[in-house]
Formats: sequence, structure tokens, C-alpha cells
Amino acid sequence: MIDWTLHIESDPEKLFGKPIIKNTRIPVDLILEKLAVGDTTENLIEAYPRITKEDIAACLLFAADSIKNEVVISKAS
Repeated sequence: MIDWTLHIESDPEKLFGKPIIKNTRIPVDLILEKLAVGDTTENLIEAYPRITKEDIAACLLFAADSIKNEVVISKAS
């Protein structure tokens, strides 16, 4: 499995601390949105030649880790 920490960084000096793909200014949320609307890995690499398949997979793993321990409390009706 890919270690997303090798591909994703969050630095207050870059894009206001938003998580980005290392050595780029491409935010993780942009990649996630594009995947959600149907863009393929190949489309993303063509559009953003500085990223790799591993970078894209790291974005998905970052998102999974971000919500893994989130607790959702539903209101009783």
C-alpha cells in the first residue's frame, strides 16, 4: 500500500495550508473532485503532467484516512 504521507503535504506557506501533492500546487480536493465526476487517472496525468498514479492513489488514501475515525451522530426523529 502507498504511504500517502510521502505524496501529500500541508504547509501554511503553500496554498494556505491546504493539503497538496508534494512539489506541486495541486490541491488534494481538486483531484478528488475530478475523480468524483468521472475523470480517469490517465486524464488527470495528461492534464497535470507533474503528478503520478501514485500521487492520485495517495489523494484517495489521504481522504480515507481523514474520515476513518470521524464519528457521525444522527438526530433521532
